[in-house]
Amino acid sequence: MRVGSPFRQAVSWKAMSASVYIETTIPSFYHETRRSPLVVAWRDITRAWWDRHRSKFRLFTSDAVRAELANAPTRKASLALELIAEVSRLGEPEGLVEAAEYYIEHRLMPKEAGGDAVHLALASLHRMDYLLTWNCRHLANANKIQHLAVLNGRLGLHVPVITTPLTLMPPDTELD
Repeated sequence: MRVGSPFRQAVSWKAMSASVYIETTIPSFYHETRRSPLVVAWRDITRAWWDRHRSKFRLFTSDAVRAELANAPTRKASLALELIAEVSRLGEPEGLVEAAEYYIEHRLMPKEAGGDAVHLALASLHRMDYLLTWNCRHLANANKIQHLAVLNGRLGLHVPVITTPLTLMPPDTELD
Protein backbone atom coordinates (compact mmCIF):
# COMPACT_ATOMS: atom_id res chain seq x y z
CA MET A 1 0.00 0.00 0.00
CA ARG A 2 1.34 3.41 -0.93
CA VAL A 3 1.10 6.20 1.61
CA GLY A 4 0.09 9.47 0.05
CA SER A 5 -1.72 12.53 1.26
CA PRO A 6 -2.31 15.97 -0.19
CA PHE A 7 -2.08 17.28 3.38
CA ARG A 8 1.56 16.27 3.91
CA GLN A 9 3.88 18.93 5.23
CA ALA A 10 6.45 20.26 2.83
CA VAL A 11 9.60 18.55 4.06
CA SER A 12 12.90 18.37 2.23
CA TRP A 13 14.02 14.77 1.97
CA LYS A 14 17.64 15.71 1.23
CA ALA A 15 20.13 15.74 4.10
CA MET A 16 17.43 16.07 6.75
CA SER A 17 18.87 16.96 10.12
CA ALA A 18 15.80 18.10 12.00
CA SER A 19 15.44 17.11 15.63
CA VAL A 20 12.58 14.79 16.60
CA TYR A 21 11.35 14.13 20.13
CA ILE A 22 10.10 10.54 20.25
CA GLU A 23 7.05 10.42 22.54
CA THR A 24 5.84 7.22 24.23
CA THR A 25 3.27 6.20 21.61
CA ILE A 26 5.91 5.73 18.90
CA PRO A 27 7.83 2.79 20.40
CA SER A 28 4.54 1.54 21.83
CA PHE A 29 2.83 1.40 18.42
CA TYR A 30 5.91 -0.13 16.83
CA HIS A 31 5.26 -3.20 18.99
CA GLU A 32 1.46 -3.02 19.01
CA THR A 33 -0.39 -6.35 18.78
CA ARG A 34 -4.03 -5.24 18.73
CA ARG A 35 -5.73 -5.98 15.41
CA SER A 36 -8.27 -3.20 14.82
CA PRO A 37 -7.78 -1.64 11.36
CA LEU A 38 -6.74 1.78 12.70
CA VAL A 39 -4.24 0.31 15.16
CA VAL A 40 -2.74 -1.95 12.48
CA ALA A 41 -2.42 1.04 10.12
CA TRP A 42 -0.70 3.16 12.78
CA ARG A 43 1.61 0.26 13.66
CA ASP A 44 2.56 -0.26 10.00
CA ILE A 45 3.16 3.47 9.45
CA THR A 46 5.25 3.63 12.63
CA ARG A 47 7.35 0.68 11.54
CA ALA A 48 7.85 2.12 8.05
CA TRP A 49 8.98 5.47 9.47
CA TRP A 50 11.21 3.91 12.12
CA ASP A 51 12.81 1.30 9.87
CA ARG A 52 13.27 3.42 6.73
CA HIS A 53 13.15 7.12 7.60
CA ARG A 54 14.33 7.76 11.15
CA SER A 55 17.94 7.98 9.97
CA LYS A 56 17.07 11.27 8.23
CA PHE A 57 16.50 12.89 11.63
CA ARG A 58 18.27 13.48 14.92
CA LEU A 59 16.20 11.52 17.45
CA PHE A 60 15.70 12.33 21.12
CA THR A 61 13.57 10.92 23.90
CA SER A 62 13.41 11.34 27.66
CA ASP A 63 13.34 9.58 30.99
CA ALA A 64 9.62 10.41 31.08
CA VAL A 65 9.09 8.27 27.96
CA ARG A 66 11.17 5.45 29.42
CA ALA A 67 9.17 5.56 32.66
CA GLU A 68 5.85 5.43 30.81
CA LEU A 69 7.03 2.52 28.67
CA ALA A 70 8.21 0.64 31.75
CA ASN A 71 4.59 0.62 32.94
CA ALA A 72 3.43 -1.36 29.87
CA PRO A 73 2.99 -5.14 30.04
CA THR A 74 6.42 -6.73 30.58
CA ARG A 75 7.05 -8.12 27.06
CA LYS A 76 5.88 -4.95 25.29
CA ALA A 77 7.80 -2.76 27.75
CA SER A 78 11.08 -4.57 27.16
CA LEU A 79 10.67 -4.46 23.35
CA ALA A 80 9.74 -0.76 23.35
CA LEU A 81 12.60 0.17 25.67
CA GLU A 82 15.01 -1.83 23.51
CA LEU A 83 13.78 0.03 20.42
CA ILE A 84 14.74 3.41 21.89
CA ALA A 85 17.84 2.25 23.80
CA GLU A 86 20.22 4.08 21.43
CA VAL A 87 18.10 7.23 21.14
CA SER A 88 19.67 10.24 22.87
CA ARG A 89 17.91 11.26 26.07
CA LEU A 90 17.10 14.87 26.80
CA GLY A 91 17.88 16.17 30.25
CA GLU A 92 15.32 17.85 32.45
CA PRO A 93 15.94 21.55 31.90
CA GLU A 94 15.24 24.31 34.36
CA GLY A 95 11.61 25.37 34.07
CA LEU A 96 10.29 21.95 33.00
CA VAL A 97 7.86 21.51 35.88
CA GLU A 98 6.70 25.12 35.65
CA ALA A 99 6.04 24.88 31.90
CA ALA A 100 4.11 21.60 32.29
CA GLU A 101 2.05 23.10 35.12
CA TYR A 102 1.41 26.22 33.01
CA TYR A 103 -0.01 24.06 30.20
CA ILE A 104 -2.33 22.35 32.69
CA GLU A 105 -3.29 25.58 34.48
CA HIS A 106 -4.21 27.19 31.14
CA ARG A 107 -6.14 24.11 30.02
CA LEU A 108 -3.92 23.18 27.10
CA MET A 109 -3.51 19.77 28.71
CA PRO A 110 -5.85 18.14 31.21
CA LYS A 111 -4.45 17.42 34.66
CA GLU A 112 -4.86 13.67 34.17
CA ALA A 113 -2.62 13.95 31.09
CA GLY A 114 0.29 15.41 33.05
CA GLY A 115 2.76 13.21 31.20
CA ASP A 116 1.67 14.79 27.92
CA ALA A 117 2.32 18.23 29.37
CA VAL A 118 5.82 17.09 30.33
CA HIS A 119 6.53 15.76 26.80
CA LEU A 120 5.35 19.02 25.29
CA ALA A 121 7.42 21.07 27.74
CA LEU A 122 10.53 18.98 27.05
CA ALA A 123 10.15 19.36 23.28
CA SER A 124 9.55 23.10 23.65
CA LEU A 125 12.34 23.82 26.13
CA HIS A 126 14.85 21.80 24.10
CA ARG A 127 13.73 23.51 20.87
CA MET A 128 12.90 20.26 19.09
CA ASP A 129 11.79 20.71 15.50
CA TYR A 130 9.19 17.94 15.84
CA LEU A 131 7.35 16.12 18.60
CA LEU A 132 6.41 12.74 17.10
CA THR A 133 3.35 11.05 18.56
CA TRP A 134 0.18 9.11 17.88
CA ASN A 135 -1.54 10.89 20.77
CA CYS A 136 -4.03 12.83 18.65
CA ARG A 137 -6.28 13.65 21.58
CA HIS A 138 -3.84 15.73 23.63
CA LEU A 139 -0.79 16.38 21.45
CA ALA A 140 -1.13 16.05 17.66
CA ASN A 141 -4.42 17.89 17.70
CA ALA A 142 -5.05 20.79 15.33
CA ASN A 143 -7.48 22.33 17.83
CA LYS A 144 -4.60 22.87 20.29
CA ILE A 145 -1.97 24.39 18.00
CA GLN A 146 -3.03 28.05 18.33
CA HIS A 147 -3.45 27.69 22.10
CA LEU A 148 0.05 26.20 22.32
CA ALA A 149 1.48 29.03 20.21
CA VAL A 150 -0.07 31.63 22.53
CA LEU A 151 1.11 29.90 25.73
CA ASN A 152 4.62 29.24 24.45
CA GLY A 153 4.76 32.83 23.21
CA ARG A 154 3.99 34.05 26.73
CA LEU A 155 6.68 31.73 28.12
CA GLY A 156 9.19 32.68 25.43
CA LEU A 157 9.39 29.06 24.28
CA HIS A 158 9.83 27.48 20.87
CA VAL A 159 6.76 25.77 19.35
CA PRO A 160 7.63 22.35 17.93
CA VAL A 161 5.65 20.86 15.07
CA ILE A 162 3.54 18.15 16.69
CA THR A 163 2.86 15.41 14.21
CA THR A 164 2.55 11.70 13.48
CA PRO A 165 5.01 9.50 11.58
CA LEU A 166 2.76 9.73 8.52
CA THR A 167 3.73 13.34 7.83
CA LEU A 168 7.46 12.73 8.28
CA MET A 169 7.70 10.23 5.42
CA PRO A 170 8.02 10.94 1.71
CA PRO A 171 4.62 10.76 0.01
CA ASP A 172 5.63 7.76 -2.10
CA THR A 173 6.50 5.54 0.89
CA GLU A 174 5.27 1.99 0.45
CA LEU A 175 3.98 0.10 3.48
CA ASP A 176 4.59 -3.61 3.85
